[in-house]
Amino acid sequence: MSNTILNNNALAFIGLCNEFCSAAEAASETERQEFVDTMLRLLPRIYIAASDLPHDSLQEDAYITPALDEDYYESVRRAIENIMGPDDTYLEVFEEDMKYSDTPIAASISEGLTDIFQSVYNFIEMIKPDPVALAPEALAAMKEDFESYWSQILCNNLRALNKLKYSSSEID
Repeated sequence: MSNTILNNNALAFIGLCNEFCSAAEAASETERQEFVDTMLRLLPRIYIAASDLPHDSLQEDAYITPALDEDYYESVRRAIENIMGPDDTYLEVFEEDMKYSDTPIAASISEGLTDIFQSVYNFIEMIKPDPVALAPEALAAMKEDFESYWSQILCNNLRALNKLKYSSSEID
């Protein structure tokens, strides 16, 4: 991919990342059900697009420069936490420490989504100046980051958001 024009999947992934960032950044102005619906629409598509990104052996040392500062991360996290309310916390069964624990391990939708937001935001900020030239390395880094870190977070949050949507007393 490093010497070719971006393929349709790469372009779709970039677009989904933009859409995800916009939704996360607008959380404070969004109704809870609309936010949940948006995340349930975006997360599976992001998962598929990230899974389909090719491994680029020419970009093995790819790296994304951090752009998101701690204050902005925290403001996005708090906004999501506020709209999720008491349902922000869920029991996590895929935590590595769960094997050694007699007590349930709690996770946070807001923290999980903001962790994904951090990776996606940094990616978008890195490629903004010249997407064609910068995207191949950034996409390779995102593929690695997705596989090693945030793919599981995405799936865990998708499961928690799905439970909220379809187990809620708000169902008509």
